[in-house]
Amino acid sequence: PMKEHTRRRKRLLQNHDTLVQWVQHLLNAVAVAFTMIIVVYFFEGRVEAHYRSMLVFAVLGMAITYRVFGVHRRFESLVGGIQQLARAWGVVIIILAWMAFFTKTSELYSRRVVAVWVVSAFFAQSLALLIVQRVYLVYNKRYRKRIPAIILGTGKLASHLALNINKNMWLRDRLVGMVSVSGSETDEWNNKSIPLLGVERDIRKIIEEYDIKRIYIALPFDKSQLIREIQQMLIDVNIDLVWAPDIFEFNLLNHSVREVAGLPLITLNETPLMAGGPAFIKLVMDKSTALLLLFLCSPILIIVALAIKFTSPGPIIFKQVRDGWDGTKFFVYKFRSMYLHKPEKIIKQASRRDPRITPVGAFIRKTSLDELPQLFNILEGSMSLVGPRPHAESHNEYYSDKVKAYLARHRIKPGMTGLAQINGLRGETETVESMARRVELDLEYISNWSILLDIKILFLTPFALISKGDSAY
Repeated sequence: PMKEHTRRRKRLLQNHDTLVQWVQHLLNAVAVAFTMIIVVYFFEGRVEAHYRSMLVFAVLGMAITYRVFGVHRRFESLVGGIQQLARAWGVVIIILAWMAFFTKTSELYSRRVVAVWVVSAFFAQSLALLIVQRVYLVYNKRYRKRIPAIILGTGKLASHLALNINKNMWLRDRLVGMVSVSGSETDEWNNKSIPLLGVERDIRKIIEEYDIKRIYIALPFDKSQLIREIQQMLIDVNIDLVWAPDIFEFNLLNHSVREVAGLPLITLNETPLMAGGPAFIKLVMDKSTALLLLFLCSPILIIVALAIKFTSPGPIIFKQVRDGWDGTKFFVYKFRSMYLHKPEKIIKQASRRDPRITPVGAFIRKTSLDELPQLFNILEGSMSLVGPRPHAESHNEYYSDKVKAYLARHRIKPGMTGLAQINGLRGETETVESMARRVELDLEYISNWSILLDIKILFLTPFALISKGDSAY
C-alpha cells in the first residue's frame, strides 16, 4: 500500500517549462518595462511612481495570465503565437484598467501615454517572440541531435499524428516510419513518404535496426490490452514510450485535460461557463452591454410597445417558458407579434404569411425588434448576448430524439444571437437537417467559446440581419 501511495504522488501532468520559455518570459518582461520607460520619459520627462507601480503590476499580471493563456507554448506558426499573445496582453490591460478604476487612480495616468505604451509593448513582445523562434529554429536545425521515432498504429489517429509530427518545427523527432498491428483493419498504409516498417510483434527488431529512441502509440481504446503488453515488453528498453489516446472518437464538447491527486482527468463534456476570468468577463460584458443597449434603444422600445398596444388587443410583452443553462427553466421575453389565440399543445413555428402574425408583428419579426425585450433576460441572468437561441419546450422534446446531441446546446446560457444566426440559420427551421446544422454550429460555439468569438459574433450580427432579413417571420 505504501508503495502504491508513493507511486501515485507523482504528478502525471507536468509543466515541462523549457529554457526557451524562460527566456521568452524574461524578454517579454524586459520589452514591457523598456517600452514603458521610453514612452513615459518621452512624453513626461520622468517616470513617476504611479507608472512604476503600474509596471510592477503589469509584469506580475503577465506571469499569471500568460501561463493561463499558454502564451509560451510552442505554436506551429508565428501567427498563432502572436494571436495568443494579443489575447493575454489584452486581459492584462483590462486588469490594470480595473485596478486603476477601483483604486481611483485612473486620473493619474495620461491616456495618450498609456495607449502608446500598450501598442508599443505588444509590438516589442511580438518582436521578441519572432527573435526567439528564429534563433531556436536555426539551433534546432543545425546543432540539435534528432530523435529517431516510430508510430505504432496506422489508423486515422496515427495518420494525423504522423502529419503533425513532421510539420511541427519545435519537435526534435525524426519520424522513421510506421508499425501496424497484426490482424487489424489498419494494416494497409498508403502514405508513400512514410514507410511501413512492420508489425508490432517485430517491434524489438525494428527498434534495434533503426536505432529508435521514441515510440508513439496511436491505437484505439479497444486495443488497451495490447498497449499494456507493449508497455511491459519495452519497459527495460532505453526508449521513450508516448501514448496518444484517441479521445476524438467521442463526440466531444469543450474537452480539456486536468489533474487531481496526480491523476490525469480527461473532460469529454463540460460547460465553458465555469468560474474564472473569461466567464466573469462575459458576465460583465453581458450586463454592461445590455444596459447600454436598453438606454440607446429606449425610444424604439417605446414606439414598438405603443404600436402593438394600439393595433391589436392583448399584452405588449409575450412570455414563454424556455430551457436555459443546464436545463433550468425561465421565461423568455419578446414583443408580442401574433394575434391572441388558444394555447397550442405543440407550438408551431411561425412561417411566411402566417395568419397568426399581426402587421406590426411581421415588421418587428423581420427586423428582429421583437427580440429587444430579451435584454431584460440578460440583466436578470437567464440569457447572454451570445449563445444558442432558446427553443420552445415542445421543439426540444421533438428534436431531442431526431438530432444527435441536441440537448447538449443547453450547456451554456442561451443568447440573443449566436454562431448559427450569423451563418444564416435564423427563423424557421423547416427540416430536421436544418435543425441539425443549427445544433452543429451551436455545439461548435460551445466547444470553441471565447470572449473574442463573442465579440466577432456581435459584430457580424447586424450584417446577418440585413442579408437574411427575409428568413425570419
